[in-house]
Amino acid sequence: MSAVPLACGGTTGGMECLSCQTGSDHCHGTLIVHVDGMFGRNKIECTQEDCTDRLLARHGFIVDCLDLAGGCGCTAVLADSVRRAG
Repeated sequence: MSAVPLACGGTTGGMECLSCQTGSDHCHGTLIVHVDGMFGRNKIECTQEDCTDRLLARHGFIVDCLDLAGGCGCTAVLADSVRRAG
């Protein structure tokens, strides 16, 4: 079965997601929470380019940037913070 575009911008293997069916406000992208915001200034981005609101409740998938394959530039910020604290 081929992927079918959804009204909300996502695709699925011929089935519409439940949130699309019910008209719930949601996003098919993944939120990435960066550690450079770990002291109350969370920097959050979404993998879906046309995401209009980066609220946690709108996203089914949320990851820390440290868990990304290939890493993230935030690791340098975290290492620097640890060096200063130590």
